[in-house]
Amino acid sequence: MAQSSVTLYGLTDVSIQYLTHADRTGDSLVRMTTGGLSQSRFGVSGTEDIGGGTAAIFRLENRFDLNNGQSDPGLPFWNTAFVGLKSTRFGSLTMGRQSNVLVNIVDRTYASNPWVPFDFAFQPEITMLGGLWSSNMAKYTVKLADVIGEASYAFGNTAGNTSYGSQLAVGLAYLPAAPLTAGAGYMDSRDSTNGSHSKSWTAGASYTWQDTQFHAGYFENRLDPGFQSYLNGPFTAQALSALKYTDFSSRRMFSLGVVQSFSSALRVSLNYWRTLQIGKTPHLDGNASQFELLADYNLSRRTDVYLEGNYGLYRGDLIGAQIQGVNGVGTALKSTQLGLMAGIRHQF
Repeated sequence: MAQSSVTLYGLTDVSIQYLTHADRTGDSLVRMTTGGLSQSRFGVSGTEDIGGGTAAIFRLENRFDLNNGQSDPGLPFWNTAFVGLKSTRFGSLTMGRQSNVLVNIVDRTYASNPWVPFDFAFQPEITMLGGLWSSNMAKYTVKLADVIGEASYAFGNTAGNTSYGSQLAVGLAYLPAAPLTAGAGYMDSRDSTNGSHSKSWTAGASYTWQDTQFHAGYFENRLDPGFQSYLNGPFTAQALSALKYTDFSSRRMFSLGVVQSFSSALRVSLNYWRTLQIGKTPHLDGNASQFELLADYNLSRRTDVYLEGNYGLYRGDLIGAQIQGVNGVGTALKSTQLGLMAGIRHQF
């Protein structure tokens, strides 16, 4: 008889945060945040063995704010929702709303703070990867020895203009047992109203030496002049405006980081991001340097506490652009911003 299973899983995370220059008058802010290292979530995943090394799989996942118990107002109730088939020989094919290829490749190889599920408060590369999810997506994943390949296509669902609102992406990750991992990916998202292009690509690697891991990455976004919205993605037109996403012709980011494991319970990481922006007009040029120090201690296998500090220097049009991250982090409305955070997280 075929075997099947359904798993309920989740993560709860809450923190207290101090943030400078949280408004245009330069005031500081102390608050309980909607998340810290990870946005809180719960989900249901399942698999059914249908024989011949093939299984049917599905996942439904909701993101919510632990401090007030509400669903994230910027996301659909099921912000991850897909079904598909997985084969031991031929890989997997999934369809629905799911993480995009660039996110998957970077998560496996050179993400900042790699032990944290890929979505925490201060993670600038998420913006450069086009957010976490795309809707209406068909995604194929295959593993050949130490290489994982992914390709996806998100349907625009626009009558008369098939390419409008669509997204095409490909990526490769090299994942040997140790010590080097590397990856690269390319994604082309089309404007939902006129078909203009938003192109993103990334490449990077990590290297582990004893209890220390080093990682480095390069990220680039390029926009056609007419690009304004991508309705399949996680960012609404209002969110793109907050990100100042449509102000630039190109935006490049370099990331460097190191993670030191002092024991099986304690990790400390130091990260740096450098962003360079060429605006659609000269007064929209900008640059930013961002730094982060994070200490995370496991009280048990499922529960950890953490302290995090970040500091950013913003110039030109990147003042007020929400490039710090996408999980409840405020924009820097002055040329500098300091953030401090302490929190607790439990996974189930």
